Amino acid sequence: MSATASATTAPNLSEKQRQILQYLRANADDRTYFKSRLIAEDLGLSAKEVGANMRAILDGDVGLTVEKWGYSSGTTWKVTQ
Repeated sequence: MSATASATTAPNLSEKQRQILQYLRANADDRTYFKSRLIAEDLGLSAKEVGANMRAILDGDVGLTVEKWGYSSGTTWKVTQ
């Protein structure tokens, strides 16, 4: 489950999805793996909201490669630019 994209805009995303995408872009240089619950804590969302909104980022043309990586103690996402 991965999505590779070359564009840097994502016009069809909701506000929450844009917020998550902006967070991933801002932190992708420093980190590769992101847990849904930690993204949620930083953005004031629930882990469930993050997980539900990641599908649009996975499927979208967002300029990142995103893979669902693991499930232990919450979902982990592998994100690369």
